[in-house]
Amino acid sequence: MIIAKNDEKKRSRVWGITMIVSSLVIIMTAVYLLMKMFMANPLEGVWESEDGSLIMDIRANGKILAVISEVPVVTSSLDENVEAAVEMSSVIDRDAKTITIQAEREALEESAEKSDGAYTAEFLKSSLQYLTTTFDYSVEKEELTLTEREYGEQLTFTKQ
Repeated sequence: MIIAKNDEKKRSRVWGITMIVSSLVIIMTAVYLLMKMFMANPLEGVWESEDGSLIMDIRANGKILAVISEVPVVTSSLDENVEAAVEMSSVIDRDAKTITIQAEREALEESAEKSDGAYTAEFLKSSLQYLTTTFDYSVEKEELTLTEREYGEQLTFTKQ
């Protein structure tokens, strides 16, 4: 109707409001994308080791669910294997590109209790000992490389 009446003043006002709203939307989108790019956890996601023996679900809140496949059953005389899942914590330093992974005693005991005696908390601790340290990390495309800082051993994971 504004265009049909040829009211230049109202048309100019509507055009100004349209420009302000669209500019705000563009700025908010740019801020969101920049925050997502630079503030997000670069390691977040599900990662599987090269040999498939370990799956790590790295979450944004600093928690890691480590799932170890083929854990031998401690209480069995047979050659049985089960899967063990342990909740771990991590601290990521984006500037130094390091991740420190820690397993809490309570989480190990909780996982051992859930196994109905298939393995103990001490067994889980020794199974995860190679993972509970500080690593330098590198992410290239869909591949995560964790390099142990002291000895330089590498663990390679593929994103799921």
